[in-house]
Amino acid sequence: MPTMTMTDPYTCPSCSCGQNARTVAVGPPQLEDERPETARERVNRKWNEVLQETRVAQTGISILFGFLLSVAFTSLFGELAGLDRGIYVVTVVLAALATASLIAPVSLHRFLSGLRVKDELVDAAARLMVCGMVLLTICGTLLLILRTAVPSLLAEVLVGGVMVWFGLCWYVLPWMIRRRAGRRR
Repeated sequence: MPTMTMTDPYTCPSCSCGQNARTVAVGPPQLEDERPETARERVNRKWNEVLQETRVAQTGISILFGFLLSVAFTSLFGELAGLDRGIYVVTVVLAALATASLIAPVSLHRFLSGLRVKDELVDAAARLMVCGMVLLTICGTLLLILRTAVPSLLAEVLVGGVMVWFGLCWYVLPWMIRRRAGRRR
């Protein structure tokens, strides 16, 4: 956990409120010519990071969801067997849930703007992003596509391998880095 230290107050540079802000030491030690980040600066930085992550994720889920919705209107969709049709339905529902989770931070911001709850907004948005990423990980799009291209068992093995890779990249690696950083503090 970052430690909080109090220093001389100064005028808040992140807005024109003119109020004094307390400085908070977060992250790695500051260089001599850098001042510590204030609590307000930290929450603004975190919010900007969430917005950037949301933009990337929304683009990806929009393309995926659009593709999935268009599949039902192709001539080959009528030829899908029962299992493949079931995979498709589950995949569309999961993609819709992921879409809702990944777009929700925008709605939260719009409805809560000006209420001075940015800390809570950042926490909620981060949780929704993780939820959306989990839903994307278990999304069956790849399985549906591969089952039409290769034998069923090979498709399932390939999808299992891809899901393991997603898990390693999205969850295990960040967890390992976070754990290592925690030991250094």
